[in-house]
Amino acid sequence: MKPWQHFKTITTHRILVMRGCFQMGLYWQGLTHDLSKYSSVEFWTGARYYQGVRSPNAAEREDKGYSEAWMHHKGRNRHHYEYWTDMNPKTRVYESVPMPRRYLAEMVADRLAACKVYEGETFTNESPLRYLMRSREKDLMHPQTRKELEYLLTMLRDRGEKETFRYIKKEVLKGKPFPWEEEA
Repeated sequence: MKPWQHFKTITTHRILVMRGCFQMGLYWQGLTHDLSKYSSVEFWTGARYYQGVRSPNAAEREDKGYSEAWMHHKGRNRHHYEYWTDMNPKTRVYESVPMPRRYLAEMVADRLAACKVYEGETFTNESPLRYLMRSREKDLMHPQTRKELEYLLTMLRDRGEKETFRYIKKEVLKGKPFPWEEEA
């Protein structure tokens, strides 16, 4: 059990996301980001499976075959694409739906902060995009959300954090079209 280390990790993560959200004008989301990580089911699981270099949810999943903490977390935090699934009334199958832009923006800040926390000194602005591209999750999220996320993480890689957050604040959150939408 490593409750103090886990507390420091999730608090550092929250502070980084808060800064990013504030830069994008998402003050309430910044203040309330990941508060569920302090709930008993998420916190004590995180302390039990803490490793410091990756999410404790992955270790819990390896140990038990599922992560109760993750299921709790994704159902309460709209910045995770997994939150945005519902039953299609026509097919009666659960499917992903497009994420609203304010939660897409928070997801960018979340992924950036997670990579900074877990990668430490090896972090680069390419880290969040590299993580997305090597994971299977890109195949599970709604195609529109995936395209928008890849675009923003590529911008982060190429132009940096300040410019990406400025673009999100001035363009994405104002409902302006992404470049491929202008072509249509």
